[in-house]
Amino acid sequence: MTVRLPVAIADLIRAEATAAYPLECCGLLIGQWSPDGQMLTVIEAHPSKNVTDGDARRGFEIDPKLRFDLMRQAQARADGTDIVGHWHSHPDGPAEPSARDLAAAYEPEFVWLICRSTNERAENLGAFRLNDAKDSFDILSLAVD
Repeated sequence: MTVRLPVAIADLIRAEATAAYPLECCGLLIGQWSPDGQMLTVIEAHPSKNVTDGDARRGFEIDPKLRFDLMRQAQARADGTDIVGHWHSHPDGPAEPSARDLAAAYEPEFVWLICRSTNERAENLGAFRLNDAKDSFDILSLAVD
């Protein structure tokens, strides 16, 4: 399975991660799956306020209002695009899912993009999806072009 991510969206995610440091940033991804379900093309990225009631340095929660607004927009468009996943950053951590991420994952169809950030810059983007057993994440191929 491959996630195609335009360079401009990858740059946006990195910029959000850099600006939010040392806190986690987050946002939602709009895109479309290929008919065979093997290719996801991301066409939009929408930053969200991190509304977690916990430690925003180690956790995130996407603003529910943003999610509902984007769901309504997708329904109105009726063009096959939808919310397909989200992104967040890991300040001073790896660009891979954490135990906290696994505990919070409940939508197996969602793609997770995770960006490592430091006090100097954001780097490394990884793409993941909850496995069928829901006990770990599968690594997805990420094509930034």
